[in-house]
Amino acid sequence: MIVEKTDTGFSAYSDKYPIFTTGRTIPELIENAYEAAGLYFEDKGLEITHENLKFEIDFKQFFQYYKVINAKQLAYKIGMNPTLLSQYVQGRKKPSDAQTLKILMGIHKIGKELSEINLIYNR
Repeated sequence: MIVEKTDTGFSAYSDKYPIFTTGRTIPELIENAYEAAGLYFEDKGLEITHENLKFEIDFKQFFQYYKVINAKQLAYKIGMNPTLLSQYVQGRKKPSDAQTLKILMGIHKIGKELSEINLIYNR
């Protein structure tokens, strides 16, 4: 599903199947996309899972939505020139497939690290 920013939130569509949906937020969009794809493939007996439904979003939209991710710090963490990543984010340059994979793997690594952290607090 290709994700795009709209005036009211986000939209997603498939370029291979007549599947379209919207959502005010990315989590809502993802939930709606699973439902829409599930309805489309219901008669074919195909179960829609994270293995067979992927989402694509461009760099600029990704970093606009996930402002908590600092592109400059991400670049340092993955060993990339921060100016180059900034150009990708601003849409001035298009990354190669290898660069895109490097960035994506870095984002996934940070997500995995964050999901495994527990914060301690005083009671």
